[in-house]
Amino acid sequence: MKEKDLNCVCSAVEDILDQQEAVSEKCPTSCYSNLLNPVKTLGDTIPFILLTDKGDHFHAFGNVGSKKCFKTSFFRVENINDCCATLRLLLPLDCHGHHAEKICDVEELVKTQNCIEVDLTCFCAIQCLSPLLVRQ
Repeated sequence: MKEKDLNCVCSAVEDILDQQEAVSEKCPTSCYSNLLNPVKTLGDTIPFILLTDKGDHFHAFGNVGSKKCFKTSFFRVENINDCCATLRLLLPLDCHGHHAEKICDVEELVKTQNCIEVDLTCFCAIQCLSPLLVRQ
């Protein structure tokens, strides 16, 4: 797919994936390892929020069917292919370690085992958040 054919959300998510992959250590002593990359201290995740064409936050559900079911608007890209992406759901927590219900109450994000497949052309906006929000 040509760069000009991508929508801005798809381009942004591809860039996020490139940055996340640049800090993942497959072999820390490799000549291709970016040993001086300051992002390493920030972890391996750039969390983000997606907005629909109506300006609503896109959200997904994790652990459906259990007492630990949650709703989240926070994601980490795992893979992308032709603007279809696998997104890992990030669990939003407040300062007490409880699931945060409101976006502005979130103080920490935790990676989950839950993923969702999305068509990135269905979104109109993306908002990147600080990697410091994600617990390593």
